[in-house]
Amino acid sequence: MKHLRRIFLRFLSLFTNSKAEAELDREIAAHLQLLEDDFLDRGMTPEEARRAARRAYGGVEQVKQLHRNERAYQGLATTVMDVRYTLRQLRKSPGFTLTAILMLAFGIGATTAVFSIVEGVLLRPLPFADPDRLVILGDDLVGSHLTKSAVTAPDIRNYMRDTHSFLHLGGYQRIGLELSSTGDPVHVYATRMSGEVFPTLAVAPLMGRWFTQLEDDQHQLVAVLSYSMWRERFHGDEKILGTKILLDRKPYLVVGVMPRDFEFPLVPGHVNNSELWVPLSPQPEEFTAGYAASWNSRMVGRLKPGITPAQAQSDAQRAAEDTMRNYPGFMRSLRIQSEVKLLHEDTVAQARPLVHTLLIAVAIVLLIACANLAGLLLVRSIRRRREIAVRLALGARAAMLLRQAMVESLVLSIAGGLVGLAFAAACIRIGISLLPETLPRIQEISLDWPVIVFALVLAVLTGLVCGLAPAFAAIRTSVNETLKEGGRTGTPGSGHGRLRSTLVVAEIAVALVLLTASGLLLRSFEKMRQVDLGFRVDHTLSAFYVLPQKRYATQSAIDNFTDTLLRNLRQLPGVKAAGISSFRPAGGDAGGIAITVEGHVPQKGAGLSMATVSLMQGDPFQALGIRLLRGRFFTESDKADSQLVAIVNRKLAEHFWPGQDPIGKRLRRGMPETPTPWLTVVGVVDDVKLGSPDSATSEQFYQPVTQQVVSEGAFASAGELTGTYGCIVLHTDIPPEQLENSFRAAVRNTDPQLPLVEMQSMEQVISDSEAPRLFNTVLISAFAMIALLLSVLGIYSVIAFSVALREQEMAIRMALGCQRQGVLQLVLTSAAKLGAIGCLLGLLAATAVSHLLRSFLFGVSPFDPLVLMLSALAMLLFALAASALPATRAAKIDPMIALRGD
Repeated sequence: MKHLRRIFLRFLSLFTNSKAEAELDREIAAHLQLLEDDFLDRGMTPEEARRAARRAYGGVEQVKQLHRNERAYQGLATTVMDVRYTLRQLRKSPGFTLTAILMLAFGIGATTAVFSIVEGVLLRPLPFADPDRLVILGDDLVGSHLTKSAVTAPDIRNYMRDTHSFLHLGGYQRIGLELSSTGDPVHVYATRMSGEVFPTLAVAPLMGRWFTQLEDDQHQLVAVLSYSMWRERFHGDEKILGTKILLDRKPYLVVGVMPRDFEFPLVPGHVNNSELWVPLSPQPEEFTAGYAASWNSRMVGRLKPGITPAQAQSDAQRAAEDTMRNYPGFMRSLRIQSEVKLLHEDTVAQARPLVHTLLIAVAIVLLIACANLAGLLLVRSIRRRREIAVRLALGARAAMLLRQAMVESLVLSIAGGLVGLAFAAACIRIGISLLPETLPRIQEISLDWPVIVFALVLAVLTGLVCGLAPAFAAIRTSVNETLKEGGRTGTPGSGHGRLRSTLVVAEIAVALVLLTASGLLLRSFEKMRQVDLGFRVDHTLSAFYVLPQKRYATQSAIDNFTDTLLRNLRQLPGVKAAGISSFRPAGGDAGGIAITVEGHVPQKGAGLSMATVSLMQGDPFQALGIRLLRGRFFTESDKADSQLVAIVNRKLAEHFWPGQDPIGKRLRRGMPETPTPWLTVVGVVDDVKLGSPDSATSEQFYQPVTQQVVSEGAFASAGELTGTYGCIVLHTDIPPEQLENSFRAAVRNTDPQLPLVEMQSMEQVISDSEAPRLFNTVLISAFAMIALLLSVLGIYSVIAFSVALREQEMAIRMALGCQRQGVLQLVLTSAAKLGAIGCLLGLLAATAVSHLLRSFLFGVSPFDPLVLMLSALAMLLFALAASALPATRAAKIDPMIALRGD
């Protein structure tokens, strides 16, 4: 206990130093007085007694130091003294202090904000128990262009039954449902899930329970609510359990409510995508031929202890081979390869390229900020070289000066880090709403303790790195030369000059890397904006609907609804055309189906011939302004019992019938061995972008919705209904926003309970599809502008200081006949040389790292010579502009005044 008390008192003495020093002075004075009195009693004079007392006591300062060492930790005490000294010095230079702190705050704050994204999206474990055992199981359809593994309804049954590597395994499918028991009917996002999915994720409900696999198998109508839905739509009613809600006009029993932070599936760009969960309960028709070739679900599982993903994949592949052996004859050419990967990897796959690019961008900004701080500290050490020389001459040790220089750098960097944390917090609060849809788990991005610790560690490392070079430059000061210079006319040695030049070159080089990246993204974005979308964007309004199965259980009920709805819509004032399509342009690629083209022999190893199919009702071509290139549009005579027809897009026609007239050619759904009827091509339309403008154009064909079931042939299910969902598209001669209320009223007149989903003008749809690329461009450009600003400030400060050091040299040149224009040219030439070297190195670095931008570019090469040359020219001009003011000041030096001061 005494030992701990002693440690505490020694530590406390660091902060009560002045009082302890006063007590020590009084104690030593008392000892000296006693000795002096003793010598006076021996007959000495007062002066002799005073000297004798001091000789007998010993060195006063040495005794004081021994006492200080005893009462406090000397290393800490010295550090505290250095910090106090540094704060006094920085207080005398507020301009230098504020500039250094703000530059570091920008660098550290931006880096911290991006690290919060990295930590929240990539590094933080998924919010499930033992998340490294969770995997996604799906099929890779060999020969297709499907980019994400998925499964069919038969796959879910077979994998759950025949695999042995999983503690729990279940399937799920995102759907939309009509909720009509809480006021006006609304569309809600939901997920159909096997009863095994909740045990797989192992997250306990906030209230109630999960539904079970038995309830799933028995097709029980039960539901589990999300926390947000429970709070917002049911006002946090604690008696919600056991009540029934209407989903698609069927009564579902609420059995549980999940916690606030539970989210599944983890969909990039969407928070709380699922508002509730219902049993998967696959219907008998989902196991028929058509659904057996419909990959529209996914599976999640928890591995057994000791089982690796590779072992689980081998196990799943055996089940997949059994599934393929049971395919009907008309599907024998389909091949699936099971794929097992960690849920975390599947979740963050889309986000990695963007996050890595952001890390590089902020690293560049931080490097420039560090270079600026190092340059400012170097300038400061050069300005104080006479003070340093005097201290060295008086016996100060180099280690002490080095320590003080490092403490000064650390004080600045930690202060910059604290200000940077506030800057990062503001960026995170503002930026979360602007993040692109490729980022999952956006709600988990925050300034939490790991991020704060990262910022503080980064601040300390920045201070250490930035302070090393200026600190060593300071202790290498030549005492004799500096003192002989008198502190005015001399200039520091060539070593200092080379270090300053190196910092300038480094700033220019790294800033040019970001400037080049910004230029490439800006040009890429402009290229994307010039893409022909293939449809009309202005004066077009769209919205989705889904018909509830219970109300629309027959084809005649669906057809009556559709006919009435189109009639009501066409009667609206300002509507020029109305139609319904199974897709919305620019809303996302709808995948594709296998097709067979008459007379086409695919090359060996070419894979499946696939195309996206769109089902049309009314006048969607006219409403969307899709251009007819050849043939005709669909008419009312294209019925189920008439000739089966199709309209193809330009890309499909050029692929299968190059140089031929596609009209009259035939294609059909399915593989060559599939018994499906032929569709006759009656028209060719322009290519339409199904996804964002920079996405690849899909091969596409269109069918009347009335002919869908007949054209599916062997894939059609008994009692299959068509037209149960769609995207309504209106072409108007008034602004689309003015038609929204009338649009909703027309739908309510047709079905008072049917909600519309995602009502948007096509301009809004295009804007949303461009948002991820726009975000990338704006963000990288913002970092480039910050880097450019920091570089210009750094170049200006270093060049200005260099000119100030050479003031006497400039004065002598002018006294010997050099014109002011010559002095101006001398400074600008020096800056131009540094700029040219920095630009050359920057171009090499930009070329080396620009391949990282390849996935973000559209229509532009990462090595685009125009962008590279313009970026280098702009950087050089900015460097010269930063040097212009110091050069102008140098040219205005009065030689008489400057030399008289020597």
